[in-house]
Order: sequence, then structure tokens, then C-alpha cells
Amino acid sequence: MNLKDKVAVVTGGTRGLGLRITEAFVAEGAQVVAAARGADGAVESLAHLGDRAVFEQADVRDPASVRSLLSVAADRFGGVDIVVANAGLSRPGPVSALSFEDWSDVVDTNVNGLFHCVKEAVPHLEKSGGGRIITLSSALGSRPTRGASSYCSTKAAVEMFTRVVALELAPLGITVNCLSPGFIDEGMGTLLKKNEAVWSQYAPKVSLGRMGQGQEVADAAVYLASAAASYVNGHVLEVNGGLAW
Repeated sequence: MNLKDKVAVVTGGTRGLGLRITEAFVAEGAQVVAAARGADGAVESLAHLGDRAVFEQADVRDPASVRSLLSVAADRFGGVDIVVANAGLSRPGPVSALSFEDWSDVVDTNVNGLFHCVKEAVPHLEKSGGGRIITLSSALGSRPTRGASSYCSTKAAVEMFTRVVALELAPLGITVNCLSPGFIDEGMGTLLKKNEAVWSQYAPKVSLGRMGQGQEVADAAVYLASAAASYVNGHVLEVNGGLAW
């Protein structure tokens, strides 16, 4: 069990890729605090994991809320070893029609929310004697796509932020790495797959000829969180089946 006795906090951890990561961490022996902005269905989504995963409501846009989340996790389980900043948002649409409110909401969640999670995690991870931070980008963070200006821009920011923070936190024994999923049959990816007209344009770009599974991304998260990745830092790990753009 690669994460035995570790304590992890996963934002956006009650559904989609976040839930798959929560499940994988539990399977590897970790205690997980899965956070989400909304409480609807959150407890039920974690019920099959027993007492190894607990729900805590938190809004990554609010630094006080994130600070409370980390403190609750540390108080309940005696510390925090791993933080997965997974909470994210997309507001599609051409820039000519995209409202400033939608743009700001994506930036506030995907960039400011990440900042709050990492900043508030540092003192807890330093206490653990060498923690792990995993951020979540996307294939679109490095591949421009029409109608996705807010999402592409913020995910590109996630990758650069990851690299900078990895340099800063290395002396504390904290590694910071990024997962960059491609087309995954989970969450937003499931909706894309159902739109045959759109998916037919993207499917030929995937070398393996299929969408990825949430478990395949979760397995990569387990690796980055484990001792096996102790010398991996500031890396963007693409999990995309060989995506050719």
C-alpha cells in the first residue's frame, strides 16, 4: 500500500476525477478528506469508502475556507501529508461572447483557488517532514482551443505556477507536480463523448484510439503522491493516451 498511514486532502474530491483520486488514495492506505464547494450528494458519494474518507465543505475561492479545511484535516488525523488541488471550473464560449463574470469565476476557481490551496498547505506539509502537492491542469493548458479561452489560459497558469512553487518549496522537502489529463471519460469528458459531432473531431487525435478512464489518472496521482516519486519535482505529467494536436 503506497500511501499507508498518509493523510490526503483532495479538493473537488467527491465527484469526477477528484472522486477517482480519493478512491485510489483510500485503496492505497491513505485517510482522505474530500472537499467540495457544495454538500449535495457529497457524503453519499463517499459512503462506499467507509471511515477512510470524510467530507468537508470548502470553497477554494475563499482563503479562510481553505485554511479551515487544512486545519480540520490536520486536527482530525494528526497532520496532512498530501494535498491534491483538483477543484476546477470551465465556462466555454468565444471571447467575444464570454462575460467578464464567467471569465472571473474561472480565474477565481482555477488560479486563485489553487494559490489558496498551496499557500495554506505549506505549514502543514512542512510539519509532515516532506509532503506532496499535486495540481491539476489539462491537455488544453498547452493546446489552444476555440471557445475555451478562460479554461486554456487558467490551466496554462496552473502549469507555470506548479513549476515556480516546486522551486520554492523544495528546500522544505515538499514536492509539487502537476497532472495534465487528456480526454477522460469522467465529468466534462463524459459530456464531450456524448456529443458525437464534437467527439468525432477529437477522437482521431488520440493515439490509443480511446478516451482515458478516471482510474488511469488516479493511478498517476498515486504515483506522484508516493515515495516512488520522491525525486520528481516541478513536472507536468501528461495522461492523455498520446494526444497529437
